[in-house]
Amino acid sequence: MVPLTIGQVARRAGVGIETVRFYEREGLLEKPARKKSGYRQYQEDVVARLRFIKRAKELGFSLKEIKELLSLRVDPETTCAEVRRKAEAKIVDVDEKIQALRRIKKALVNLTTACSGRGPISECAILEAIEPQEVHR
Repeated sequence: MVPLTIGQVARRAGVGIETVRFYEREGLLEKPARKKSGYRQYQEDVVARLRFIKRAKELGFSLKEIKELLSLRVDPETTCAEVRRKAEAKIVDVDEKIQALRRIKKALVNLTTACSGRGPISECAILEAIEPQEVHR
């Protein structure tokens, strides 16, 4: 199998070169062999691993969670139930984020409703609501 350059790996996986380097630094990818010239030499399986990471990120998994999934993926003792528990935990996390976003939306709707959109900026109700209040002692 012919080794791939970092550019070839990045293109095939649909990520940037800096992303490949970042994942190496974060331990999601093994450090590749290098030519005497210092250029990285990757094996084809790195492309599949990068695609896995990319897809997991699209599903909302953090890099820490992706590391865990990758380690489960190679552990012969891992069961589908363990992976399912990780996915179920991510669903709970997503639901919590949705609730937080709904609270943010409600607050923004209230602010924009209270704002007439007229008058000088110094009297903007939205900016006044965002402005930190001084604490009086």
